Amino acid sequence: MEISIEILALLFLAAGLAGCIDAIAGGGGLITLPVLMATGISPAQAIATNKLQSSFGSFSSTFYFVRHGLVSLRQMWLAIVCTFIGAATGAELVQILDAELLTSLIPGLLIAISLYFLLAPQAKAETDKKAALSDGLFALLVGTSVGFYDGFFGPGTGAIFAVCFVVISRLSIIEATARAKVLNFTSNIAALIFFLAAGLPVWKLGLVMAVGQFLGARIGARIVVNKGQKWIRPLVILMSLSMALKLLWEQHQQWLLSVI
Repeated sequence: MEISIEILALLFLAAGLAGCIDAIAGGGGLITLPVLMATGISPAQAIATNKLQSSFGSFSSTFYFVRHGLVSLRQMWLAIVCTFIGAATGAELVQILDAELLTSLIPGLLIAISLYFLLAPQAKAETDKKAALSDGLFALLVGTSVGFYDGFFGPGTGAIFAVCFVVISRLSIIEATARAKVLNFTSNIAALIFFLAAGLPVWKLGLVMAVGQFLGARIGARIVVNKGQKWIRPLVILMSLSMALKLLWEQHQQWLLSVI
């Protein structure tokens, strides 16, 4: 397909901004998916290409967090495995199951996440409390289910992982963000494998955006390390509410079309 230099430049910039926001609070797909759809490719190609480019961003921020000692992959191996299995299962089942029910539940979940971060005390004050689940149970229940959600649908996965680490594992929001990005990268890769097998990603667009994602995610990860909770909490609230409103609006449009 023929894409102008101007469009490629717009995709690069959009991916860079999305990568930065996604590394901090999640929700970068709110930016990249509509931009990809605007290029004229099919919805399936847009979703697959979005997963391709976002994998580079989640890898970039994951690598930065690991290198700076905010997360240990060895400690998270079980959660990584469970998340991969869940995401692979979701990516396979989405081809044969109706996602309407799951889609209808997500706005409420995202609004709940926003209210938690808006009204809850600072996460640092909760780190001395005992975790509600052991690491093994967290990996099995949260890793598998949220991984499945990302493979099956996707919006808000990073924010959902982060709030689970804060609420269930009692981690600080910086630690939660770092671990969430590791699992988000895992679910991205698992789903991407199935999209690649189906030949859906548009490589020309995906690779241009991948460069922007990689650079933007590095900047976002650096902000997390240096600015911490000051930037993360407001962005989590903003992105979660934005995703919820977007999904509610899309559902409202579908309802109106069905009535008409």
